Amino acid sequence: MSANDRPATGQPPTATYESAFLKACRREPVPHTPVWFMRQAGRSLPEYLKVREGIPMLESCMRPELVAEITLQPVRRHNVDAAIYFSDIVVPLKAIGIDLDIKPGVGPVVANPIRTRADLAQLRDLTPEDVWYVTEAIGLLTAELGETPLIGFAGAPFTLASYLVEGGPSKNHEHTKALMYGDPQLWADLLDRLAEITSAFLKVQIEAGASAVQLFDSWVGALAPADYRRSVMPASAKVFESVAGYGVPRIHFGVGTGELLGLMGEAGADVVGVDWRVPLDEAARRVGPGKALQGNLDPAVLFSTTEAVEAKTREVLDAAAGLEGHVFNLGHGVMPSIDPDALTRLVEYVHQQTAR
Repeated sequence: MSANDRPATGQPPTATYESAFLKACRREPVPHTPVWFMRQAGRSLPEYLKVREGIPMLESCMRPELVAEITLQPVRRHNVDAAIYFSDIVVPLKAIGIDLDIKPGVGPVVANPIRTRADLAQLRDLTPEDVWYVTEAIGLLTAELGETPLIGFAGAPFTLASYLVEGGPSKNHEHTKALMYGDPQLWADLLDRLAEITSAFLKVQIEAGASAVQLFDSWVGALAPADYRRSVMPASAKVFESVAGYGVPRIHFGVGTGELLGLMGEAGADVVGVDWRVPLDEAARRVGPGKALQGNLDPAVLFSTTEAVEAKTREVLDAAAGLEGHVFNLGHGVMPSIDPDALTRLVEYVHQQTAR
C-alpha cells in the first residue's frame, strides 16, 4: 500500500479509517472502546520466542517477513483493535551508522557516546533507503491486516539522546542532565538533529501505510516540567509538526509523566498516553480539552486473578467514561512473563463492557 491509496484528505488508508481505534483517536463515537497493548508484539508470546530463536534483536527488526509475522501474532491471538509495528526505538540510529547493539538483559549500548560537538557528526540524515526493510514490512502488513490499523512508532528525541549520551540505559541520567544544563546550545542542537531523524523515520512508516504513529519518550519522566518545556518540548513538537500534514493520529507516551501530561499534549499530540499512576479523569483535567487519552491499566495487575483484573479494568473504564476519546491500553508495556491468555481475556472484557 502506498500513500496514493489514502483518501484525498491525506487521512489513513480507507480500509482502516472507520476502525474503532482511529475513531477514538479522532474523538468520534465508537462501537466499543478500542484496545491495544504496548509491547503486544513480542516476548510474552511463545510463538514470538519460537520465530525469534537465535536471531539478535536488531537483526530481527531488519527482516521484513519476520517483522510482519511478529506484528501480526498478537492481532491473531488477542483480537486487539490495532497492530503496533515490531521494531526498536534505536533502529533509525543503527540505520545511520551509530555503533550500537541491544544486549540481552541490558538494552541498547552505544560504543561511542555523544558528549561533545564533534560527536554530533555521527548523526547524519536518515533516508528511506536506510530503512528499506521498514517500507517492505509495512507493505506486507497492510496487505494482511485489512481493516485493522497499523501503528508506526519512534523514540522521542529526549529518550534517544539519553541513550546516546549515557552510552546505554541509565537510572539517573547524570551525563544527559549534565549536558542539558551545562551546554544548552549543544543539547538543543543534538535534540534538533534527533528530531530530524525521528521525523524522517515516522514519515517512512506513514508513507508505507501506517495509520497512526506513537512517539515513545520512555525516560522523559526524569525531568521537571520547566526543564521539559525549555529543553525537550521544542524537539518533540518539531516531530509532531513534521507529520501533521499526513492526517494520521499522533500519540505521545512516556513513563512517570504525571507532572508533564499537559505539556506533552501541548507538544502537538492528538492522543496523550497515560501511565497507571494518574487516573484518566485526573489526566484529562491536566491535559485539557481537545485531546484523546490512552491507557492506563497497571501491567502488574495482569498477574492477579481474573476477578481482580476485571475490577481494576472497570476502574479504568469508569474514570474514562467522560473522556472525549479513549483508547484502552496498559500504563506501560506488556511484561515478558505475563500469561498471554490474560491479555486475550482483557481485550474481550473491555469489548463486552463498552459495546454500544
